[in-house]
Amino acid sequence: MPVGDSMTIGSAGRHTWRYRIWRHLCATYDGPFTLVGPRETLYDETTDAPTSYAYAEPDFPRHHLAGWGEGWLHMAPLIGGAVRAHRADVLLVSLGLIDLGFYTNAEQTAQNARAFVAGAREARPGVRMVLLPVIPNIRAASDEAFAAQVTRFNELLAKTAADLDEPASPLLLASVPESYDIHTDTYDGTHPNAAGEHKLAAAFAGAMHQAWGLGGPYKAP
Repeated sequence: MPVGDSMTIGSAGRHTWRYRIWRHLCATYDGPFTLVGPRETLYDETTDAPTSYAYAEPDFPRHHLAGWGEGWLHMAPLIGGAVRAHRADVLLVSLGLIDLGFYTNAEQTAQNARAFVAGAREARPGVRMVLLPVIPNIRAASDEAFAAQVTRFNELLAKTAADLDEPASPLLLASVPESYDIHTDTYDGTHPNAAGEHKLAAAFAGAMHQAWGLGGPYKAP
């Protein structure tokens, strides 16, 4: 189940890292799998709402739990029901930018991340999770106070992953690619373009392959 904000839901007419990770697993994972979640749509910039089905590649499992402008604050109360209803085995989570930008500070955001983990495990005790830190973005490049909050939250997220990891329900922290560049990997300083989508998919794929043997090394076409 992909879980995230605008970078995960994506917008009309575009691919997403969800699509890239699906293509990767189709090529490298030797077993049945699908993407699950209670939502299917993309964000439509013309209506300012998640109402579009205009995927650049429509023939893939579009299910997810992602929303434009949503963060840990919003997903923590939803994750238990979504995991229970859709029987998710693995959560791929990219959240935090929206929280820090509009709703909560680093410490509060980390507490919501912990609540998210607890809710997912209550619904499905054996669920596995991969958490992506907040990735580089244009606001952090120009706002020192916000950049400090991002750095602090990413530190706390790493601590959360270390504290809450357990054999029955493993919790991984993915690595943001060092080469990720807001000038070449996004189309607006925040949202990934094709190059950025591949790098986010590679971060999740690398974590799953190295820790659990799921799939293989990521190879962008």
